[in-house]
This record gives sequence, C-alpha cells and structure tokens, in this order.
Amino acid sequence: MRPLKHFLALAETLHFGRASEACHVSPSTLSRTIRQLEESLGVRLFERDNRHVVLTRQGRSFQTYARDALEEWERLRQSLMREARTLTGEISIYCSVTASYSFLYELLSEFRTRHPGIELKLHTGDPAQSLPRVLAGNEDMAITPRPRQAPDALAFKSLTRSPLVFIAPHKAHEWIPTTPESPSAEQWRDVPMILSEAGLSRQYSDTWFRALGVAPRIYAQVAGHEAIVSMVGLGFGVGVVPHIVLDTSPLAERVRILPVKPELPHYDVGLCVLERRLKSPLIRALWEEVVER
Repeated sequence: MRPLKHFLALAETLHFGRASEACHVSPSTLSRTIRQLEESLGVRLFERDNRHVVLTRQGRSFQTYARDALEEWERLRQSLMREARTLTGEISIYCSVTASYSFLYELLSEFRTRHPGIELKLHTGDPAQSLPRVLAGNEDMAITPRPRQAPDALAFKSLTRSPLVFIAPHKAHEWIPTTPESPSAEQWRDVPMILSEAGLSRQYSDTWFRALGVAPRIYAQVAGHEAIVSMVGLGFGVGVVPHIVLDTSPLAERVRILPVKPELPHYDVGLCVLERRLKSPLIRALWEEVVER
C-alpha cells in the first residue's frame, strides 16, 4: 500500500518536496516509487519538469483507483483486527483554527482513551475548503458549517449553532454605520468590508447586501475568519464572522458587534464525512462517539 500512499501524496500536493516530507521519505525515494509505478502501468502518471508537476489523464484515473484501493484495504484490515477487538490506524480531520479550540478536546479526549491505537491527523485551514477536501477524499472528516444544500453523499452531525455577526473596530470611524439596526443603501455603500473569500459566511453576506440593493465595497477578501477579526481590530473595515470565532479570539476586545438588522442566518457547525467512509470501522467508531446537538 505504501506506493499508493506516496502517489496520492504527490497527486494532492503536486510538489515532490512537500509530498516526500509528508511521506517521511527523501525526494529521490519518492521519485523512484513513482517511476516504478509508471513502469508497472506502462503509462505516465505525471508530467513533470524542473518547475511543475501535473497529473496526466491516466494519473487522474489512477488517483481514483488508489483512493478506492486504500479504503478497501483499510476496511479489510480493520475487519480482520476486530477479532482482536483492537482498532489501529489513522483518521485525518480538517477544521478551522477556531474549531480546533472549540470542539476538538471535547470531541476527541474520550475517544483517544477508548481507542489509543488510532492516530489522529489534524489539518487546519480555511473552513470554505472543508467540504471540497472531504468530497475529494483528501480528508476523512471535517468540522464545517452545514451547507445550504448538502451533497447526498455526505453525512453531517451538528455540534453547535452560532450566529453570524457584523463586527467593527472599537475606535470611531466616519464610515461605521451610525444606525445599523435600520440599514440603508446610502449608509452602507462606502463602508470598507472585510469578507471571506468564499464559503457560507460570504454567501450570506452577499445575499444581505443584495437585499439592501447595494454592492459591498470590498476592502479585503481573506481566507479564515480569524484574520477578519484581526483586520477589523486594526481599523481597516467592518467584517462578518461567526460569533463562535469571537468567543475564542484573543482580539475579541478590540472589536464590537454591530446590532445590524435584519440579522444574518445562524451557522450550523458540525462533523461531516462521506457516507461510504462510514463503512470503515475507524471512521464509524469516531462517528458514533459524536453526540448530535
């Protein structure tokens, strides 16, 4: 299975240095493994030169095979090990920095006690990337906002609900709306906005401004809500973040919530996984540990 894992690491990163580091092998070892796979298959899996690595059409087909093969191997391995009543292996979880503060300890502390043989790999980043990474098979699970329309292939368990709020710096600025509870297009037209690049909070923000009949004046688009709190605290503009981000932010005292009407919808934050991955005893064990709220 190791060559398949090495191939998938390179297919995801498209970078020999980062892939070899993730696989704990040297770049030359990784290159040799890929070359041996290509020789066995009789096709090139990657087009590569000194600057770029790109999957070929055959490489994309092999990527699907490699993921399915590793999943089937894991199911078989766990099925055989159930006789010994011991689960071992690896689960990858993707979430934002805020989610790692807010949920992981409670979510995983008892699970680690019950299943010490399961290794948990945590990756943090922009919550807008959570669903794509799970759907692409790059992560086993993710803590993410529930999308407006969840794909049928996805299972979701709610962990908490959090309102989306407008935040402004404490220091007075002429562009901060004076009556946010009764907004108007004229009042918001020149407000510098700091918004997420993508994701649910950006969708809800865009919908709010469309209903007001004005296009937001975008000062910055950032990946991750934590950076929005920082930029708003520095006085660069007004932002939109889930309240749960403020609950864990060390910069929460530098911003204030604007009592904007109408209010933005709530975030439903939970754990998601592909339905077919629940056949894995490891994934099933963690999934059953989570109590939906």
